[in-house]
Amino acid sequence: MTTTQGKSNLQDRSPFWKLARPFLIGGISGSSATCCIQPIDMVKVRIQLQGEGTGANVTTNPLSIGRRIIAEEGVAALYRGLSAGILRQLTYGTTRLGVFRTITNYLTPEGGTAGDIPFLQLTGASLAAGGIGAFIGTPADAALVRMQADATLPEAERRGYKNAVDALIRMGREEGMRGFFSGGAPTVFRGLLINVGMLTTYDPLKKKFGDYLGGRDSQTTRFVCGALSGWCAATVSLPADFIKTRLQKMKPKPDGSVPYTGLLDCITKTIRSEGVLALYQGYPTFVIRITPHIMLTWVFMDNYKLLMQSVGI
Repeated sequence: MTTTQGKSNLQDRSPFWKLARPFLIGGISGSSATCCIQPIDMVKVRIQLQGEGTGANVTTNPLSIGRRIIAEEGVAALYRGLSAGILRQLTYGTTRLGVFRTITNYLTPEGGTAGDIPFLQLTGASLAAGGIGAFIGTPADAALVRMQADATLPEAERRGYKNAVDALIRMGREEGMRGFFSGGAPTVFRGLLINVGMLTTYDPLKKKFGDYLGGRDSQTTRFVCGALSGWCAATVSLPADFIKTRLQKMKPKPDGSVPYTGLLDCITKTIRSEGVLALYQGYPTFVIRITPHIMLTWVFMDNYKLLMQSVGI
């Protein structure tokens, strides 16, 4: 029997597959989670866009916003932007989770798990994965926010994107590279924060609590530790997400100027007109949106990995 024949796992037979596998698992896991939580994300975006620049009272009750969307636009409106959300996961999610798992696979001590990697090394891996992934995913993220926010604009100002591909084509044709990377700086900043909160916590939490939850690889451990990881990520990243949403949704005024000239200008004007707590507007909804997505992403990742192992890939 040759060496190749003796290797039953595709990872051992194909260096390319071994390199690509973490990226594939990351992409399909993020996309699966997005399909589950898209309605919550739609409600979150609508809450953040209320009272923009006016300081007016806003409704932060996600159930009220959800009922309003359904009453005024129909149930299907809750899934507006799903194509862009999946495209975002196939770019941003694939990259950040693939890069992170590639790095942690390299750093994991022999005979240990990713939970045994020192915190500073995990932080470095999460920053690298989050920054690269956020930059690559910015165009799809901008398309997603615009599609979700379109119905909040006056009818004459609506963009009317048909789907994610149509949105990207029109953004490129009408605005050039500036349209693709509107909100690019806060998107990368948000990516760094959310990935530090998410990627540095899950494996250590599984190591710490696994023995109390039926073992490190039990489904209970995955759900509980995934939820805690999501809550950490949501808490540290909401201000950046809030500013990112405002920047990506903005349209040029009739004179060609834009409401915000950049990240700091948006932060300053928001705090001046709406108060510093506006940056945490929609916190409960954001936690409810981010926590399940990250929890499900981790659960899907671990289970897709086990599924692939069971069939030798």
